[in-house]
Amino acid sequence: MKKVLILLICLSAFLSCKKDVKSQTSEETTITDDSERTAKQSDGLTLLKGEFVYYDGAAVLQTHAEIYGVLLTDKLEELNEEAKKYKTEPTDMVQVTIRGKITNDKHETILWDNKVEVHEILSVKPNPKEENNVIKLGNQ
Repeated sequence: MKKVLILLICLSAFLSCKKDVKSQTSEETTITDDSERTAKQSDGLTLLKGEFVYYDGAAVLQTHAEIYGVLLTDKLEELNEEAKKYKTEPTDMVQVTIRGKITNDKHETILWDNKVEVHEILSVKPNPKEENNVIKLGNQ
């Protein structure tokens, strides 16, 4: 009886083990020539969509996956001017779509790991009202 019980335990343990069979399918790699790429694909810029805020000399872009410190340039000032149209408070965030160059280089004032330099502004929209949660302190 013990032998049968031990045999059943070993058999169930053996059958319950996960089989790790690597598939033999080969993935096709698509190689595109630079001649087939458009000018926007070849310029090294990245499309970013997210919430943007610029307050007191500091600008931040928060996408669904990352937070970027925005480098201070003329395009940032232009983006801020467009964003002011949709703000009720100076600290409100607006939805933006930009194209920019992402960098991880050290910067003396921007301490975020990821930084972006705005090169092109595609759209600026107000944040939906239900998402714009602002906590106000004081009696203002």
